[in-house]
Amino acid sequence: MLFLVVTLLLLGVALGTVVHAPLSFTVVAGAVIAVWLGVFALRERHGRRHGTSAH
Repeated sequence: MLFLVVTLLLLGVALGTVVHAPLSFTVVAGAVIAVWLGVFALRERHGRRHGTSAH
């Protein structure tokens, strides 16, 4: 439960920061995060398909 409270608090701080950041910076940061998550998902899928573990 404490983890949820801390997560929501950090989310509120992050969203508050995004509101004050320029739109171009927000779009670029969002694109970087999306690419990073896409690469992570592809690596996970590739690892599971070949039976190797990243741990």
